[in-house]
Amino acid sequence: MFLFLFCLYLLTSSGRVRTIDEVLVDLETESLATRGTTAVPQAVSAGIFYGTVDRHGNPQAPYGAGQAVASLPWFALGRAVRALLPGIPAQAGDAAGDAVLTASSAAYAALAATLFFLLLTHSGAGYAASLLGTFLLALATPLFAYSSWFFSEPLAAALLVGAGVALFPPQDVEFISGRRAALAGALLGCALWVRPTHVIAVPVFVLAAAMRSRGHALRTAVLVAAVAGSFGAAYLLRNEFLFGSFFDFGYPPAAEGGRRLNTFETPLATGLYGLLFSPGKSVFLFAPPLLLALPGLWRLARGNRALAVVAGLTPLVYLLFFARYTQWEGGYCFGPRYLVPVIPLLALGLGPMLAGCDRRILRLAVVLAVAGCVVQGIGMSTSFLEDQATGNYYDAQWNYRMSYAPLASQSRLLLHYLGSAGAAPMGRGFDRWFVFLSKAGVAHGTLAGVLGLELAGMLFFGWRLLMLARHRGPYAGEPPLQSSGA
Repeated sequence: MFLFLFCLYLLTSSGRVRTIDEVLVDLETESLATRGTTAVPQAVSAGIFYGTVDRHGNPQAPYGAGQAVASLPWFALGRAVRALLPGIPAQAGDAAGDAVLTASSAAYAALAATLFFLLLTHSGAGYAASLLGTFLLALATPLFAYSSWFFSEPLAAALLVGAGVALFPPQDVEFISGRRAALAGALLGCALWVRPTHVIAVPVFVLAAAMRSRGHALRTAVLVAAVAGSFGAAYLLRNEFLFGSFFDFGYPPAAEGGRRLNTFETPLATGLYGLLFSPGKSVFLFAPPLLLALPGLWRLARGNRALAVVAGLTPLVYLLFFARYTQWEGGYCFGPRYLVPVIPLLALGLGPMLAGCDRRILRLAVVLAVAGCVVQGIGMSTSFLEDQATGNYYDAQWNYRMSYAPLASQSRLLLHYLGSAGAAPMGRGFDRWFVFLSKAGVAHGTLAGVLGLELAGMLFFGWRLLMLARHRGPYAGEPPLQSSGA
């Protein structure tokens, strides 16, 4: 499952680092690898610095080191590719390195989907239902689209779902061991270091740990909270060391046009409308399978109340939190970016809906899958930044335009390039790594070789997955979700 999705996501990766959030983490990774620090003087010299100068005079990006640390192996691999792979001229070295770095998102998105599959099987959904639910998540929600960009959301999704796998072993396991509880706390703690806003997930997981672990509820909940809290305390100490205050995270007071971003000034109704119903950010428009997952939460609660709390309450907390956030739209991005890490949790409702379901549910699942795949395809085919930088995304005061409809505007952009005779300039046109690197000067033979390896890997591991699925038996032979009383 992991290798199939990883190869698929590699094929569809953009290979580019464009927005300020992506660029700054790219520079953080480079600084950690070459100088052992998270300071980003490169951003200052390039005139793209966003952050705060710390007490020691070093420019710091306003993010934790979590994603940068997780990207270090990919940075090293990018250096090796630049040095060893033929057909990469010197002027294309940075572009090739960025393409490898962006591939980290493909790995973390594939990992999130694979862990989601494990969590569904642990919940008792059955092999076939878990397989179908995983493909709905992996191909028909923004997890697919974000696998192609260097945002932190795929990594955060993998950490949150991984914490769920640790806390919810197979249903025949009665108690949660101390090792599992500590692992769940550590994964949640790592999520804090990716973005500190993920702290809002910790209380929900602690509550679920108390509900899930019969007889050892207090010990399990305390252990999860203590381990996650230690990571949080370390983050606060980092703030004190760098900026002189535990609660100074390094964000500048204002960004574009003097707009304050990191406050909670958005009216709740405005944020909720935007994240639920607007044409540019609706989580249900960009992740149609969630429409099937929502009623599944009630069924999930009958079989596993604690897991249903994680699946339903965590996305609700994120929704309410970011609906009040001043930059609730997520900056320049595709769809409801800040909700992407919790989409796999909400999608857990797919398990009980698909377990032993009738043909009507299956037909609905197919319709939602097709709709979701089309949405992700539109978003990935051309650059969302090219579409949004035209003024139809923000107004002159840098306020998000609620009328922005990327599925229409990016479709028009795609049709424009399909009908164009010549190649688009660098940074425009079809948003795939092989197109981008070809424009950067990488030899076509080199690109064809890498493309062939990825395609061969996808076909081989897809075939193996199909053989395993056939071996496990027909879909209709699986029973519906059984109640465990947990």
